Amino acid sequence: MKLVMEDGKMDPVAYRIKYTPHHASGDKVVCAGCIYPTYDYTHCLCDSLENITHSLCTKEFQARRSSYYWLCNALDVYCPVQWEYGRLNLLYTVVSKRKIIRLVEAGAVRDWDDPRLFTLTALRRRGFPAEAINKFCAKVGVTVAQCTMEPHMLEACVREVLNEQAPRVMAVLEPLRITITNFPAPHQALDILVPNFPADETKGFHKVPFQSTVYIEQSDFREVPDKGYKRLAPSQPVGLRHTGYVIAVQNIIKDTSGRVQELEVTCMKSEEAEKPKAFIHWVSDPLVCEVRQYERLFLHKNPEDPAEVPGGFLSDVNPNSLSVIEGALVDRSVAAAKPFDKFQFERLGYFSMDPDSTNTKLVFNRTVTLKEDPGKA
Repeated sequence: MKLVMEDGKMDPVAYRIKYTPHHASGDKVVCAGCIYPTYDYTHCLCDSLENITHSLCTKEFQARRSSYYWLCNALDVYCPVQWEYGRLNLLYTVVSKRKIIRLVEAGAVRDWDDPRLFTLTALRRRGFPAEAINKFCAKVGVTVAQCTMEPHMLEACVREVLNEQAPRVMAVLEPLRITITNFPAPHQALDILVPNFPADETKGFHKVPFQSTVYIEQSDFREVPDKGYKRLAPSQPVGLRHTGYVIAVQNIIKDTSGRVQELEVTCMKSEEAEKPKAFIHWVSDPLVCEVRQYERLFLHKNPEDPAEVPGGFLSDVNPNSLSVIEGALVDRSVAAAKPFDKFQFERLGYFSMDPDSTNTKLVFNRTVTLKEDPGKA
């Protein structure tokens, strides 16, 4: 069969020959292994064989639409419809496969599923639900114009979905030890029922042990509070969430460098104490875990723009894009969690269990904060 294109049109290239080992067959198939069909040749024929109704492509393939239709018609096979749309880009990142592989090879990211990237595998590992990605795409809409969006718009969709899906648990990232000297049950733990979703208690509860030793965030205590500070201070009691108790500082224990190491406090039932200015989260008899926190991978909005980043995108990688907390604490209700399970750590944000987790070491990725950080816009 002789295939003739319109006068003046460039003949399409069907395949290239490259004498290097094939990624799948290696050197076993000498002839077929070195033949690489081109996109223009395979795209339309594969779509036709698979009975694709509409082949959706980004705008750079618009110039290839004529060859797409021509080859199907010349071979007298079913011809799908090709539609082009504008590429959706995000600021502070790169989405080109060629650039991502350079990031991997340079060690700037661990692999294609590194949670700082915006590949689908990376978003899944970070904890972005598929529903949130679909919601974001629906809000942006489909257009032929190329558009570039702020990442916080995607993160807002993630919060909307996880607010309904991620059960609440308590965790402490930077623990401060608290000893309750007048604990009502000194030799045993009290079981505290914590709602999985405080706004809808029909979704169940989980038990949290409450003992004489608890841990709070270091930032929830100040020896000398600023004006407007509402959390724990020597002259300012706070409530412990879900317990029905208020604690007050009695003694501050410091190490040799003067750093606060432990607090001794007394507790009183909430109904017997003056209403505190704040209620803080805590953990008792917790599990130790690793928490990985992420910032923007690049320092500038458009790392590929030579005018904005003259040294190229590799020179713009944010050295503080990943921080790891080794000694975080989380309550025992997550002990049976599986990789990709998602939780809201109360007052801290949304987190997803990483596949690196083992029976002896839990690892969580911070998915997003509870609220948008205006400094990241």
